[in-house]
Amino acid sequence: MLEDSILIEKVKAGNRSAFNELVGLYRNRVINTCYKFLLDIEEAEDISQEVFLEVYQSIKFFRGDSKLSTWILRIAVSKSLDEIKKRKRKKRVSSAFKKVHLEDLANWLAGGTTPEKLLSGKEDMKEIIKAMDTLPDNQRIAFTLSKVEGYTNTEIAEIMKTTIIAVESLIYRAKKELIRKLVDILKNV
Repeated sequence: MLEDSILIEKVKAGNRSAFNELVGLYRNRVINTCYKFLLDIEEAEDISQEVFLEVYQSIKFFRGDSKLSTWILRIAVSKSLDEIKKRKRKKRVSSAFKKVHLEDLANWLAGGTTPEKLLSGKEDMKEIIKAMDTLPDNQRIAFTLSKVEGYTNTEIAEIMKTTIIAVESLIYRAKKELIRKLVDILKNV
């Protein structure tokens, strides 16, 4: 396995086997990241192909200001959010949270449990994602990377190219707004 800096230089020089190694190293992380946003494995795999196409086309501009993995995951987050925006244009939120109990949801938002433990199925998580889609992009990204992906605030700051304090503020505001929106939805169920 090549060191990242050597791998980057080889990919920049057009070495296909080096690019294939790069894909092999990061493919699962990219697919997992995309899946956390999209909740559809086929779409996640499709978007991951777009991510690596962008990596291949843009690697010449990679300056090394961040880790290679951070740069690639930033592209994955961006491509996933673009796909969500496409979906939103086609379909609006239509159903409420019938299976999610408010206490369990509040516990998850407070960090007490994981979404996988909270939710009985993929459809429930899709409903939460729909509510999260109403958040401003920067809040949704920070919240998802923190609460769903499990990244630290430092890692999120690197991915989002911002400060740790800004990340903490984004997550706090996202949690507060998401709780407010979900309470409103649950009142109408």
